[in-house]
Amino acid sequence: MGLKEYVIKRIFITILLIWVIATVNFLIFNALPGTSLQRYVVRSLAGGSETMSTQDIDDLKRMFGFGLPLHEKYGVYLKSMFTFNFGHSFHQGAVIDTIARHLPNTLILMGTSEMAAIIFGILLGVIVAYKRGGILDSTIVTSSLLAYSVPVFWLGWIMLNAFSVSLGWFPIQGFQPTTWGFNPPNLPEYIVGRIHHLVLPATTLFIFLVGGWILLARATVLETITEDYVVTAQAKGLKTRTVLFKHVLKNASLPLVTSVALTLGFLITGAIITETVFSYEGMGLLTINAIHDEDLPILQAVFFVISILVVLANFAADLIYGIIDPRIKYG
Repeated sequence: MGLKEYVIKRIFITILLIWVIATVNFLIFNALPGTSLQRYVVRSLAGGSETMSTQDIDDLKRMFGFGLPLHEKYGVYLKSMFTFNFGHSFHQGAVIDTIARHLPNTLILMGTSEMAAIIFGILLGVIVAYKRGGILDSTIVTSSLLAYSVPVFWLGWIMLNAFSVSLGWFPIQGFQPTTWGFNPPNLPEYIVGRIHHLVLPATTLFIFLVGGWILLARATVLETITEDYVVTAQAKGLKTRTVLFKHVLKNASLPLVTSVALTLGFLITGAIITETVFSYEGMGLLTINAIHDEDLPILQAVFFVISILVVLANFAADLIYGIIDPRIKYG
């Protein structure tokens, strides 16, 4: 099978998989006991003396698509999901607008910390694999295991207590200065303010993530660094840097490509624990608040989008395999 046929086959499988995921997502949320409308009404009226009229209930049913047979609701659901018309949140209005407010903050946080962890972790992993068995290797591996094993919420609390509460160097919560609501900033002030609020959560995520990338890069490089072609390249007098990054890393990169692709697919999920600890208004905090509020339209939309991105990331990884490793045959 040639590359063209392989791509067509993968596209078909990807589309089928997305449909299956959408269907499962629909069934999960419709299998919950009660209805979303009932939960919304109960939570809205809890502790109050207000009442809802029949007209109010009918308006809510039309707004959220209740009262339809299951097969009709499924058709409406598929059309809404694939046109990214996710409906209305019970508490925050239009779901797509709510996601649009939180997504940029998550992309900034996750993109910064993940990309830094990937680049630094892979580079350091290659180096410690080359110097395997030495003090540097033992120190880095032990530190990576320790950093990867520490609960991220504990690490976040330590960062907050040290640099926000004790030293007062960084803000304790939020993603931008609260005064901006009254004083629109200029561009330099905006950049500085965002970076100031980004440092602690991004550093926490970087410390937590980089150890895993170091260990993964080291393990994959160790599998190839003793191969005959590496010995031959060294015998030809090539520079160590050239041997490591042009020959060894390239041939050891398939597991890394898969991990990077999946990481990019999960970028929009946000870091639920980290964002909660730092009260950082991203997708992670939005998701945990939606769980607390039983805000099913937001949860349904978030799960659907995450699933699509992961499937597409796997599709992209499969195609990249053939580019970076010509030994792979499409069949």
